[in-house]
Amino acid sequence: MGFTAVQRVVGFLIAGSSLMMLPPVLVSLWYGDGTTELFLTSAAILLALGLAIYVPVRHVKEELRLRDGFLIVVSAWLALALVGAVPFLLLTSPELSYVDAVFESMSGLTTTGATIVTNIDALPRAILYYRQQLQWLGGMGIIVLAVAILPMLRIGGMQLYRAETPGPMKDAKLTPRITETAKALWLIYVGITVTCAMAYWLAGMKLFDAVGHAFSTVAIGGFSTHDDSLAFWSNPTVEAVAIFFMAVAGINCIKPFAPAEDTA
Repeated sequence: MGFTAVQRVVGFLIAGSSLMMLPPVLVSLWYGDGTTELFLTSAAILLALGLAIYVPVRHVKEELRLRDGFLIVVSAWLALALVGAVPFLLLTSPELSYVDAVFESMSGLTTTGATIVTNIDALPRAILYYRQQLQWLGGMGIIVLAVAILPMLRIGGMQLYRAETPGPMKDAKLTPRITETAKALWLIYVGITVTCAMAYWLAGMKLFDAVGHAFSTVAIGGFSTHDDSLAFWSNPTVEAVAIFFMAVAGINCIKPFAPAEDTA
């Protein structure tokens, strides 16, 4: 089994995941909630850890087999859940244990929607945004995102795609190249999210809440920026928007194509 290939991909993903700390930094600066240093520190930790894993094997070239793809998916999800907990761990109010921080991170990335955090309304805006962003990234699958950039590592992405994608349609592609399929899926995903956020905003939500709940709705997760979730607005239009876009997000966007050789 190509353990060095697995190490390369996992290290690359962890280092790349430092980028997901940057949007919360912008949110923190905008709202002045005092968590800017927290997210910059988290980004530095993830970048250093990812490079420490990736650099020693960066020149090793191994063919990635299907079973390696399964191992990468398991390892990547576990690793990203563990490192995704760093901002929650560095948070001083409320103070979370590492187990609780990992639980929150795993719940977000797997779009489970369960939370151990109480008094959500009192959380800093950047932390609220980060929670929503976690489930949005997990909703599509970080592995599918990675597939679009794996050619930079000279690793084929079809094995990861098959290992990550549930259901009988895992061999179907939107395009002949799997990287193009991943990009197409993300374009659809982003488009639905933007449309959903606009619909929430027009329905009466503030822009911050609209974006946060669009992340949750399109990912079909359960996190909210308020303790009362959608009941906070007591607005049938808001609930109708949620119902509609959850139905849209549940549609299978992949259709069968004639078999094509994967060259990604």
